[in-house]
Amino acid sequence: MGCDDEGMTTAEAYAEFGRREARGVSPTYERLSAAVARDDALLALLGALPPGKRQPNLLFGVVRWLGGPVDDPAAFHDFTVTHWPAVRTELLTRATQTNESGRCAVLLPVLAALPQPLALLEVGASAGLCLYPDRYAYRYGEHQAGAGEPVLECAANGLVPPTRVPQVVWRAGLDLNPLDVTDPGDVSWLDALIWPEHAHRRARLRAAAAVAAADPPLLLRGDLVEDLPALAARAPADATLVVFHTSVLYQVPPPRRDEFVRLVRELPGHWIANEAPEVLRYDGLPDPPDDALHNILALDGRPLAWTRGHGQAMTWFG
Repeated sequence: MGCDDEGMTTAEAYAEFGRREARGVSPTYERLSAAVARDDALLALLGALPPGKRQPNLLFGVVRWLGGPVDDPAAFHDFTVTHWPAVRTELLTRATQTNESGRCAVLLPVLAALPQPLALLEVGASAGLCLYPDRYAYRYGEHQAGAGEPVLECAANGLVPPTRVPQVVWRAGLDLNPLDVTDPGDVSWLDALIWPEHAHRRARLRAAAAVAAADPPLLLRGDLVEDLPALAARAPADATLVVFHTSVLYQVPPPRRDEFVRLVRELPGHWIANEAPEVLRYDGLPDPPDDALHNILALDGRPLAWTRGHGQAMTWFG
């Protein structure tokens, strides 16, 4: 059956995804994950893939991108098995480049508090939609910041939300496979990665893509260790360099993660990480707010808050 990098079997990974990530967020994917976790035929096909290519978000996105059904687990099984050569090809060549601009809402409290102006460098940037925190509007309950579209809503607990957006004078991204928001094929892949019920995220994708297409960022194809120093050196010297990443490092093998952490700590400026606690580990964390899957928002290796994966909520403890 095979195990992922965290030692979980594929069946366990799908069951956990349904229970901790999809529950209460996507009934379709909760149902589908539970079904795949019990589907010996699909588990056998997935088990022949590299560990990083077995993940639920990637499989479900590929099947949707190929026009397959995800509403009915039986129909999903039939389509995936029947079209496995095409599904397998896409799984091996694509990645979960979700590029959820809503994550800017959990980054904003840190970005707004740093010395301005900022030079932003995102690792695992996908199409670069998270490189525009200064162009979006935000709503934290009664608190608002910024202007324009999309409006990013976030339930923020334990902090007074920022009232201003950062000043960004340079923005760049690094990705093994950068996506182009002016390419309909690339945008359709980003759309396929959005969960079925999430019409609000589809509207957000279109609005954020329009912002990026009007002023495209510098996006380079490259490796997060080998190519990061040269790109960081291109940032203007009179701006605060901020290297950041969100829900990216789980796709990087643990030894390579360690190399990246050593490297990013040596760079000038600041480092913002927003990753699952088993991906970047911290000592002495408080309990998360509930059983749902949360990331840890950290600045320069110091944990600050629990955050939800699409930026919909954060609980500050730093």
